[in-house]
Amino acid sequence: MQPTAHQIYLDYNASTPIAPEAVEAMRPFLTEHYGNPSSHHWAGAPAKAAVERARGQVARILGCAPDEVVFTSGGSESNNHALKGVFFAHRDRGDHIVTSAMEHPAVLQPLQFLRALGAEVTLVPVDRFGRVDPDSVRRAITPRTILVPRRMKSAPTPFGA
Repeated sequence: MQPTAHQIYLDYNASTPIAPEAVEAMRPFLTEHYGNPSSHHWAGAPAKAAVERARGQVARILGCAPDEVVFTSGGSESNNHALKGVFFAHRDRGDHIVTSAMEHPAVLQPLQFLRALGAEVTLVPVDRFGRVDPDSVRRAITPRTILVPRRMKSAPTPFGA
């Protein structure tokens, strides 16, 4: 269903209309080459080749190796991968993660899991407008801190504030 002239879609954080160029690039994999790229049979081979080609393109844009590019199904899986990956990769030098008390459950739930494995998690409070005080972040950092998100999630600032 398309929005009417009086409707405005504001949930682009959850899903976004697909750009026409992306639709055209994906069309062959929705109609002809629909095999699972993880399969080892003839139907998955074209999809696997396309995923690897895309991985190489993204790597070139980012200036990294293709094996450093990981595709996920969405934000929750990406958050899980990033948080757990940082924790396990840097556990020898620290176990402390700092983030905002306003974080999305897709961040807070993996952090709860990591707490059960010994991670120390500091949730920096927000003010009455949902903003994080940078000084609170600085005070939360310890020599064992291994991750502080560059841009912590804050509640939107109310109009006029």
